[in-house]
Amino acid sequence: MGQRNSSELIMAVQHSSASRGYDIIGDVHGCAHTLIRLLEQMGYRKINGVYQHDRRQAIFLGDIVDRGPRIREALHLVRDMVEHGSARIVMGNHEYNALGYCTRARSGSGKKWLRDHNPRHDRLIQETLDQFEHYPQEWTDFLEWFYTLPLFIEEDHFRVVHACWDDRLIRQFHQAQGGACIDEDFLHASSAIESFAGQVMDTLLRGTDLRLPEGISITGKDGYVREFFRTKFWADKPRTYQDVVFQPDPLPAAVADRELVSAELKQLICYPQTDRPVFVGHYWMEGMPAPIRSNVACLDYSAVKYGKLVAYRMDDERELSKDKFVYVEVEKPEQTDDPYTEDSVAR
Repeated sequence: MGQRNSSELIMAVQHSSASRGYDIIGDVHGCAHTLIRLLEQMGYRKINGVYQHDRRQAIFLGDIVDRGPRIREALHLVRDMVEHGSARIVMGNHEYNALGYCTRARSGSGKKWLRDHNPRHDRLIQETLDQFEHYPQEWTDFLEWFYTLPLFIEEDHFRVVHACWDDRLIRQFHQAQGGACIDEDFLHASSAIESFAGQVMDTLLRGTDLRLPEGISITGKDGYVREFFRTKFWADKPRTYQDVVFQPDPLPAAVADRELVSAELKQLICYPQTDRPVFVGHYWMEGMPAPIRSNVACLDYSAVKYGKLVAYRMDDERELSKDKFVYVEVEKPEQTDDPYTEDSVAR
């Protein structure tokens, strides 16, 4: 797995087409049947085995792998679209995690794998590994393909990143790497969270966070105990923890009203309201899809947890509209012997 051609990397960042519309699609997590319904609802048709639209291009926000019922099928569908030119994709934290989990650490590092094989990490990737058990060469090929996924896409009138647009980090990364993709050296460097590479991958693919007060932790819906909470990267003049929290798990009541101190305020990022619209996934939204702000939208509505697979139909607007969201609702079967069944209804 080596360095990619720099011209290919630059093309992944800039791919302008004045007459083309874009359909930006949230986290798929192996829900291939639901993805097909969403694409067909938006007018994509399968031609020579690849979903295409004659006037539009899909852009996936990453996290195609893990958790869901048809990960292998979803990966093939998306990669075929990308290689044909009918779609683009940015890397999600689950594609990044898969690379780390399946890459041996270099000698002298004191570890066997870049991403530790502990019970939590094993559980997160198990569905993916199980579904590729009889297709080991395919999985190796997909791991190689993950290196070609840019961390971000920037068009003249919108931006795309999996979790957080940090303009300073993105400019530094682009200058250092000569494009928007990582290579194997960068992957190894990123295993040290305090390094530049570690900060790039953690911020862009997982978002920003703040440490909870001493002695306080949050047990998430997944049972994982956290001493940090995820924060907005667009909060304007925040005053309290509640003003910046952005995650499914709420803060304890005693913490929510706590005032931010100057050191915490300096850690926050504020995406300017005057900047072009930015699209993210990652955050497990609920309710009816709508912009978070006039220039910020999250498109992850927990499809794999029987939520919605959501897209935004971006044209040349400068302010996002709730009327441009489309989605397929994933309904949990009343009775089934198959724990991975996905029934979806277009809305």
